Amino acid sequence: MTATLAAESLTLVPGTVVLDEIAGARGPWSAVVRAGDVLTIVDLHGNQAVDTLIYSAADHAVRYDAAATVSAQGGLFLTTGSVLRANDGSALMTIVGDEVGNHDTVGGACSQESNTLRYGHHTRHQHACVENFLIEGARWGLGKRDMVSNINFFMNVPVDADGTLGIVDGLSAPGKRLALRAEVDALVLVSNCPQINNPCNGFDPTEVRMIVTREEQS
Repeated sequence: MTATLAAESLTLVPGTVVLDEIAGARGPWSAVVRAGDVLTIVDLHGNQAVDTLIYSAADHAVRYDAAATVSAQGGLFLTTGSVLRANDGSALMTIVGDEVGNHDTVGGACSQESNTLRYGHHTRHQHACVENFLIEGARWGLGKRDMVSNINFFMNVPVDADGTLGIVDGLSAPGKRLALRAEVDALVLVSNCPQINNPCNGFDPTEVRMIVTREEQS
C-alpha cells in the first residue's frame, strides 16, 4: 500500500527525505518548505482534494495570488511547469512533476457558510476547509484576514465556455503524485478537504502523504 512504501520510492524528484508525514482525512497540515526543496503530495486513495495556500515564510504578506498565477501562465489550470506566483508577482513554488495534469485555481475552499447555502442548513455543523485553514494558520500567526483564494490540487473543476463551472469526479487515482519545488522558503498550508456533499473527494475524504526532499549535494 502506498501509505507504507518508503518515501524515497514515492518522490517524483530524487533527493534526501527531510519530512514524511500523513495529512489526516478531513484535517489540516502545514510546514515550511525551504528554497530548493521539493514537496511531493501523494493522493493515497485517489480522488482527494487538497486545498492549499502558500506564503513566503519570511513575510506572510507575500502570499499565493490566483489572479497573478493565472494571468502569468495564460490559463486557469495548473500542471507541470506552472509557477505559483505571489501577490507581488514573484515565484513561490513551481510544479515540477504531475501525474494528474489538471489542478483547480477557481473553485475556492468550502466553508460552513457555503455548505449551508449550497446544500442546506442541516450541513451547518460540518467541518470545512476554511475552518482547517484558520486552525492551522493560527499556529503561524495567520488569521481570517490572511485567507485568500486557494489552489485545489487533484480537484476537477471544468469551466464551460459561458463561464459556468462545476465540481465533478476527480481525475486522480490511488497513488497519483504531484511535486512542487519551493523557489523561496515557503509556508505551505493545507486543508485535506473534508467535503462530503459533492464529488470532489468521492464523498469519502481520505488521507494524503506529504514528503519533502532536498537535493543531494555532490
